[in-house]
Amino acid sequence: MSPIVEKIGSLYLGTRVPLEAPGAAAGAGSSAAASPDGDGDGGLLLYDSKDLTTHAFCVGMTGSGKTGLCIGLLEEAAIDGVPAIVIDPKGDLTNLALSFPELRPEDFRPWIDEAAAARKGQSPDAYAAATASQWREGLARSGQDGARVQRFRDGAEVVIYTPGSASGRPVRVLDTLAAPRQAVRDDPDAMRERVVGTVTGLLTLLGVDADPVRSPAHILLSSILTRAWEAGQDLGLGELVRAIVDPPFDRVGVMDVETFFPSKDRHALARSLNGVLASPGFAAWMQGEPLDARTLLYGPEGKPRLSVLCIAHLNDTERMFFVTLLLNEVVSWMRAQSGSSSLRAVLYMDEVAGYLPPSQNPPSKAPMMTLLKQARAFGLGVVLASQNPVDIDYKALSNCGTWFLGRLQAERDVDRVIDGLMGATNEVSAALDRGAVRRTLSGLEARTFLLNNVHEDGPRLFRTRWALSYLSGPLSRVQIRRLIASEQPDAAKAATPAAPASEAGAPGPATSAVGVGSRVEVTGDGLRPVVPPAVPEVFAGGHAGARYVPGLLAEVRLHYVRKGAGVDAFKDQLVVTSLGDGEVGHVWDRSYRYDPSAVPLSSEPVEGTRFEPLPDGVANAARMKQYASALERHLYQSATESVWCCPELKRYSALGESKAEFIAGLQQTLREQRDGEVTKLQADYDRKREALMKRVHAAETALGSQRAQRAEAQSRVALDAGLGVARMLFGGRSRRSARTAIRAVTRASKESSDVARAEEELRFREQAVAALDAERADALRALADAHAAASPAVEEVRIRPSKSEIDLKRLALCWWATG
Repeated sequence: MSPIVEKIGSLYLGTRVPLEAPGAAAGAGSSAAASPDGDGDGGLLLYDSKDLTTHAFCVGMTGSGKTGLCIGLLEEAAIDGVPAIVIDPKGDLTNLALSFPELRPEDFRPWIDEAAAARKGQSPDAYAAATASQWREGLARSGQDGARVQRFRDGAEVVIYTPGSASGRPVRVLDTLAAPRQAVRDDPDAMRERVVGTVTGLLTLLGVDADPVRSPAHILLSSILTRAWEAGQDLGLGELVRAIVDPPFDRVGVMDVETFFPSKDRHALARSLNGVLASPGFAAWMQGEPLDARTLLYGPEGKPRLSVLCIAHLNDTERMFFVTLLLNEVVSWMRAQSGSSSLRAVLYMDEVAGYLPPSQNPPSKAPMMTLLKQARAFGLGVVLASQNPVDIDYKALSNCGTWFLGRLQAERDVDRVIDGLMGATNEVSAALDRGAVRRTLSGLEARTFLLNNVHEDGPRLFRTRWALSYLSGPLSRVQIRRLIASEQPDAAKAATPAAPASEAGAPGPATSAVGVGSRVEVTGDGLRPVVPPAVPEVFAGGHAGARYVPGLLAEVRLHYVRKGAGVDAFKDQLVVTSLGDGEVGHVWDRSYRYDPSAVPLSSEPVEGTRFEPLPDGVANAARMKQYASALERHLYQSATESVWCCPELKRYSALGESKAEFIAGLQQTLREQRDGEVTKLQADYDRKREALMKRVHAAETALGSQRAQRAEAQSRVALDAGLGVARMLFGGRSRRSARTAIRAVTRASKESSDVARAEEELRFREQAVAALDAERADALRALADAHAAASPAVEEVRIRPSKSEIDLKRLALCWWATG
């Protein structure tokens, strides 16, 4: 096969196959499936990426080629610069990391199945060489080569995460229940969904089958989470355990806490959760990168990612817990995006049966249904795959506009698929025949699929292209560990960016205020120092037996203004520092800044605590004024905030928006512009082609008429010739017959000339159509090249707070608990 012609905004999934089933199964799409559509695609199956925003469902029995098709779809999305979050329950999708542009045997050698080589009587090296040759030839048959593999690698970074395991990149989910984004907190329904989903997932992990309406445990945990999250506070699991034992409120509804959920039962729940925290098996859940959709979709420099979250090693309970948290995180991310008709990102889940059942409500179902119903408006495409369509909620399937149907043999699976297709739209239903679809699905070969897309005029049959990635089968933990070890050190370091000061958690005892990890050596008698009334005091943390270390805490409001960047925002922050020896000049140089909601403060110390002594001369109003003046100078010089600027597009990021988020937004803007230009260009050429096709049809009609006249004239010549011979034999007016014969021959000759001219006219019209198609292809290619080269430069712009508007709301002596 000749190299494929890339079409901008289209995903190359395979080559078309004629729909041979009789009847209405072929519908309006049968002729299109059997031949090119006139756009110069040469019979390729090109899927418009925008159609994926209405979601897709892929189904097929084992051996149907379903995994290869879905991997191909994700590869195409990556080539187009579209990131994806991939939930992989079996481990097959880890193969996305096995792409080798040079297609050398040594590239394949570490990943081959040596047992398969032995069964074939080949050495591992010979088997690797044969595999490399097989992949090279398979790609060539699909019009692809190593250069296209490189385009896939350049388009997106493939990252393998293994939650609950250190074999890949671990995901940190159990140390802190992070507060959702502001967009979710401002939406009561979204906030309620997030709380219920998180609590249900957590109780599922504990083995508690809790009803969100009737279970005291569920209601108590939901109340605790809601209280913390509405204040914008992350809640550590240790804090959650303590809050279960001693809730931060007195009543639940109209009942007091003790009556609603007795202390004995609360302690039992707390012990169960504490057992999870103390279990060695759950240590891996408390380390690694935080579960954040933004970092799953884009790297620190804004490069799209294919993040494969492999959960094959987890048990069913752990899988449900993690998938629920992940889907809730994606919902939160989605709600923070602007609307878009272009494909922004893909969420793919393999083997979705069990997470979206028809008659049950596991914790994963609610957020998945939310995505299927709402994600389209934000440009997020959801792709689900399963071997068993009967085990998936039909309401979920009704939200999928594209169906990829592989071979099915079970009668109930075929019936469910047909029912789903019939319910898609009335227009599509009219083009389908149940019997023909049934025959088609049961007779499909491997790697052959029936595509039904609500955006097209009927179903199409196609054979999948060769995968760019090496499909070796599920990777073992050892192989995943080898992949991670082969990553560049810089890339691995960049994968775990440090949180900015304004987003970091509150400093723990003896951490930020006195140096991370330092040990405080307690001196003096441990009694609370006497502080003048003019010096306010606050206390952070603490428990019986803890020691308080003195520091300074300032609550400030800073005003950031940059008219050209569209920045005019106030930012509230807490600034904390250790006192050291009490000097004024550099006391704030070692300070940290935090969100006020991240640092819970109290006006009184915890009973049973002891205190470090104060440095001399600190506890007086005059010294506090000096600290305040020094703080204002320090904040003006060092409390700068970054915004990102794209001079080419004359666009600035929002205050606090990361570089990766800004670049992702730019890429989405450019993609929307590109899609708009493609739509306009296609519409222009469609109009021109329609006009030319009318002329072609007119020329075909004229040619048919001329051929009929020529045939009539030729028949007349033959008849006159026969009559002339008869008259010569039997007598008659030969001279008149000769004149008649000459006229007939002359007319026949003229009609033949007219046919030749009509044929030439038709060829000319058809050549005009072909030239227009070639012009369209060139225009699309030029547009693709222009947008492929469009990678606008991004610059960092530092903004200082307005010096005259540094508002010091409070400056206090702060006691930090340690020990």
